[in-house]
Amino acid sequence: MKKFFLLATAILVFGAGGLVQPAAAEKLRVGSECTYFPFNYRTADGVLTGYDIDVARGIMEIIGADVTFVCQKWDGMIPALLANKFDLVIASMSITDKRKQKIDFSIPYRISVGRFVGKKDANLNLFNKDGSPNPANFKGLKLGLERATTYANWVETNVPNANVMLYDTNEALYLDLQNGRTDIIMTNPMKAFLKFLSKEKGKKFEFVSPALDDPKLFGIGVGVGIAKDREDLLKRINNALAELIKNGSLEKYSLKYFPFAIHNENWEGVGE
Repeated sequence: MKKFFLLATAILVFGAGGLVQPAAAEKLRVGSECTYFPFNYRTADGVLTGYDIDVARGIMEIIGADVTFVCQKWDGMIPALLANKFDLVIASMSITDKRKQKIDFSIPYRISVGRFVGKKDANLNLFNKDGSPNPANFKGLKLGLERATTYANWVETNVPNANVMLYDTNEALYLDLQNGRTDIIMTNPMKAFLKFLSKEKGKKFEFVSPALDDPKLFGIGVGVGIAKDREDLLKRINNALAELIKNGSLEKYSLKYFPFAIHNENWEGVGE
């Protein structure tokens, strides 16, 4: 009987395969575009990197989860999240009221603004001195926009009669501007500077508008997207983002790609 007790105890302690393993780490799948430099993109040797990817890994480290990235085209990002193709969207998605009707968002981890790019010395005068658009000067111009973006929403609201050309990728947007198939584009100014204006291919182009910050269209910033009814996970993500802001990690991530921080330390929710 004593030997049987010892054997049973050994089975309980060690298990059939040896020592009992600790509980497996939580596994979360993160959807990202994987082509949106410098936020989420692959290096020449295929490594997924960028500001969004750094943020995702920082969050996972704090909450103790293993992360798997799922590359997804932008216009299918929310449908794929709702279809449970992944658990979270960390892909520079701006927080807007329209999107919040379908999914929930974390507190922001990046600012969200837009700006127009066009040829130097073109004297386009697209905006008045007070920063408002001048719709008459958009006439006759071919305006490039990435499909299903807040920039497309801004144009539809503010210059609805513009001659718009829609693109599936940011790369195609820049290529057609460079080749003269469009006259102007509207996009993220951080991306525009790093990927285009600071390069040889962009030397003939410049910003042709002020930075446009419209919370109603661009939202209050960029956040982590999550399906509704996952309040516990959302709370943990918010706590992790607040910690990344407080400990300086978000600033460190941004300085890898920009000469300035791209988050707001005083967003609502940080410090609560």
